[in-house]
Amino acid sequence: MSRSTSETTSTGLHHVTAISGEARRNRDFYTRVLGLRLVKKTVNFDDPGTYHLYFGDAAGSPGTILTFFPWANAAPGRAGAGETGETALRVPKAAIGSWLARFVQVSVDHEGPTTRFGRPVVTFRDPDGMRLALVGVEGAEDEPAWAVEGIDPAHAIRGFESVTLEVGAIAGTAAVLTEVFGLRETAREAGRVRFEGTARLGAAVELVESAAGRPRLGAGSVHHVAFRAASDAAQAAMADRLAAMGLPATEQKDRNYFRSIYFREPGGVLFEIATDEPGFAADEPAESLGEALKLPAFLEPQRARIESVLPPL
Repeated sequence: MSRSTSETTSTGLHHVTAISGEARRNRDFYTRVLGLRLVKKTVNFDDPGTYHLYFGDAAGSPGTILTFFPWANAAPGRAGAGETGETALRVPKAAIGSWLARFVQVSVDHEGPTTRFGRPVVTFRDPDGMRLALVGVEGAEDEPAWAVEGIDPAHAIRGFESVTLEVGAIAGTAAVLTEVFGLRETAREAGRVRFEGTARLGAAVELVESAAGRPRLGAGSVHHVAFRAASDAAQAAMADRLAAMGLPATEQKDRNYFRSIYFREPGGVLFEIATDEPGFAADEPAESLGEALKLPAFLEPQRARIESVLPPL
């Protein structure tokens, strides 16, 4: 791949956005059980009576961000072809045993460890049934970690390892991953096809062919998967390649912490392309990320009403 082409492709995942049930339970699981940092407390811009919670590493780095729309009365989602079947997080390989012990201690539903592409994997579910995994990665112990009480920093989650997409046919999704995002196929194993970018965190996407029916969004479902764009120009170049494939994207939307376009890939999964800039310190200091409710400028006049309807965290 030429230098000019590589500068207009994605290095991997930016964030994953899912639907949860009650907000406080969601916050407690991801911060206290998994040890992620709440890096942004804001609202769904299209439904400002609902939180939009962002969890990640200390800085809210692309490739670490797991976000949720929590609806207390959301019905459970139904799995199917055309959705994210698993979101995998990376931990040091030597930490798998300590995570198994922690999951037993705090009663997290889990299975494993098994081996996938030569790495130990423990699968588990959050309180809403979202399918997750921990993958033991050699060398991850040298990566920065967010420290919380009860989790040894040497064992902490570092960010995304991969997402697994369940699709009716692999070829169309694979074409988007390779021709639009610039990922490359690196391995096949037991019906899984693995594609990787160049990012240190969140570089991989795995595809699994599924004959299941269409999924139903609900609590525990992933709403969309976002891929990184280094700049607006890189995002526009990817949009041009999508259009040439007959997959037009939306207009750019300002999400305060990144700028986004959206499209549905051939397998049915909703994809986003999000810019790395400006980041989560755009409206509050890095040392106090996630502490205050942050609203976009167009919602600030409604702050009192919004705060009155949001449940306490």
